Amino acid sequence: MKILCISDATDTLIYSKNAPERYKDVDFVISSGDLPLRYYDYIQTVLKKDVIYVYGNHNLEDFDRAMGKGPAIGPDFSPVMPLVYAGTFLDGKVRRLKHSGLLIAGLGGSMLYNYGKSQYSEKQMKMRIMKMIPHLLYNKLRYGRYLDILITHAPPRGLGDGEDLCHRGFDCFLWFMNRFKPKYLLHGHVHLIDMNEPRVKEYSDTKVINIYKNYILEDDELGEKR
Repeated sequence: MKILCISDATDTLIYSKNAPERYKDVDFVISSGDLPLRYYDYIQTVLKKDVIYVYGNHNLEDFDRAMGKGPAIGPDFSPVMPLVYAGTFLDGKVRRLKHSGLLIAGLGGSMLYNYGKSQYSEKQMKMRIMKMIPHLLYNKLRYGRYLDILITHAPPRGLGDGEDLCHRGFDCFLWFMNRFKPKYLLHGHVHLIDMNEPRVKEYSDTKVINIYKNYILEDDELGEKR
């Protein structure tokens, strides 16, 4: 399996006229957020690849509607139509991809720092994880494993995060990896100045990867083959 992973910054390689050929063998695309929805539309149109994404703490177009927080009716009392997402929105959800058998979940957002949208305290993020547990337990019973990939925006605490509150990672992601053992945790949020800087860290049974801008994940053992 080959996955194009993107986060936080658009990439001239993807906008290049050679992109369809460059990424023709990619199975699908994962985004850790902070990218405009029109970027996902472009990828799906030009590369013809599905985009699976969570929100970051910026570029929050239609965030309220995506999270089910928007009003049911508009100011003129007409019904608000369901949002047609650009890609597959996975924030706070667990899914099994039919074409690959891949078990994947998403937890977008950053640490709470100025009470903006898509920001969570440690307790709030842990409560979001708790809501996933029934589905994760079902995965274990049905498929023999809880999860293959967890997509987050923020990193786990102490694994490539920053010391400032905005870029501080979540401790509960460490607990998640210890308990549910995803093979990969893919995050963004922490920008890489040097693109040659090591992106991969290991924790328990999980590889934690900063997918800032553009990263290719290749693993023939993902999904049903595991």
